[in-house]
Amino acid sequence: MGNVTKQASTRFSIVKRSKGQSAVEKASYISRSILVSEFDGQTYRPKYHEDLVHSEISLPPNAPKEYADRATLWNAVELSEKGQKSQLARMLKASLPNDWSYELAEEVVRDYVQRNFVNKGMCADWAIHDSENDKGQRNLHIHVLLTMRPLTENGEWGAKQKKVYELDENGEKIPVIDKKTGQQKVDKRNRKQWKCHTADSTDWNSRENAKMWRKDLAGTINATNEQLGIALHWEHRSFKEQGIDREPTIHIGAVANALERKGIQTERGNINREIIRNNMLLEQAKEMLMLAKQEVHSAQYAKIKSTAVSVKNEVMEMIAKVRERKGRLDLPIVSGKHLRRMSDRTALQSADNAEKFITTRKIDSFESLAKFTADKEQRYQQLEMVHLSKGQKLNRLKELSKMYALYAPIQATYKESQSLKGLAKMKYDKEHKDSLSKYTELKERMQSLLQNGEKITPKQWKAEIQSLQSEYDSIGREQTKTATELAYAEVISYNRKNLERELQNESRQQNRQQVKRVLSETLE
Repeated sequence: MGNVTKQASTRFSIVKRSKGQSAVEKASYISRSILVSEFDGQTYRPKYHEDLVHSEISLPPNAPKEYADRATLWNAVELSEKGQKSQLARMLKASLPNDWSYELAEEVVRDYVQRNFVNKGMCADWAIHDSENDKGQRNLHIHVLLTMRPLTENGEWGAKQKKVYELDENGEKIPVIDKKTGQQKVDKRNRKQWKCHTADSTDWNSRENAKMWRKDLAGTINATNEQLGIALHWEHRSFKEQGIDREPTIHIGAVANALERKGIQTERGNINREIIRNNMLLEQAKEMLMLAKQEVHSAQYAKIKSTAVSVKNEVMEMIAKVRERKGRLDLPIVSGKHLRRMSDRTALQSADNAEKFITTRKIDSFESLAKFTADKEQRYQQLEMVHLSKGQKLNRLKELSKMYALYAPIQATYKESQSLKGLAKMKYDKEHKDSLSKYTELKERMQSLLQNGEKITPKQWKAEIQSLQSEYDSIGREQTKTATELAYAEVISYNRKNLERELQNESRQQNRQQVKRVLSETLE
């Protein structure tokens, strides 16, 4: 059976001052941080912050170190642009696989941004978000904000465009001739005029770049998925480029989206509804899959409830309240330390799974949950230290074995050469010239890996590697299990605080409304 194919979702745009846009505002939005613009004096406060997984600034070597500060970087960009129609920054928004862990997503995106943008000289401000729609479906995605002016060697902003002189067949500049006089034109300062045109200082604005960056992202995702054993192929080509008679939905926009949420149909919303109807077969297939999963979850939950203790459990009661209000648990994306290591975050949101976790661990109160968390955290740290230590030993032995595999045949050739004399040695050395020339270097590299007094024992190394690998994998499995338990504990503890906060807000709102009613009745 072949891989399932998913259409890569990427969107490139330009931040334009002519549209009233601000690079500082965009940086505030993607980083979920409060920033002040020195250009327009505005303080930008992002509306949301709960969905921020990670934010970071990546700089080329010639960028000033102070640009590692977000406010400094984007205010410098804003102040370097004088025109009212200036293009301030380039933006990229793209989806990532939802079954990646946050740690993996961070590692992959950092590499992608470095290779495609920073290595070309751009400053990149990037962030990973994990949003959730009304149906509880997660959307792991990235935002990348890029500078458009090149930086000079001394870290100053360079020109976006440069003057390029046109040359004749001899490589000489072509003069601009005055048709009336037949002489070369001069400007007001009596400087000779030459034929020229303007060109971009960099190739960053090339239309082919968007396709290239999109293709690279899809390729990076596919390579990572292959390593993880995920049978999902991301396709960078559009439906039209693939020759598929199917339309992608269009971007509705914030205003239209707000109207649609209120039940008011918009033109762009109607377009999307028509597209969705055309793709109904696919949607029906997805719906059938979701129903199948729900049936499995329901069966699991019934089994859990039938075996659960009947004693009053405040943790179970809290989970039940959240289930009733939302149908699933919320994720502590910002504060989730162990959540970052999890790939199946949807499972962590399942109230069924949370109840099973509490029941099987015999947790009957938030006090016992706190003790469970403290014990598991201590165990995780112990496992992490041992895992790291064994991993270092394992890597060293593997490096020794790998080095010996290169050194052994060269050493054998060298010994054979040393055993010969006269013409036989000369003939042998000539036939094995390349191998013998590597002997000294490989011997030094082999010796540098050996510890004081350590001998070359390849058979012993092989046995130690097998033993260590078994221990390393076993500890890794326990470490993963412990991290998963801690992630569940994080989610449950977060939902307790979140529920208390929501109930308090609702209570205050009800009190305010009651006071208003009393005042209104009194005045009447």
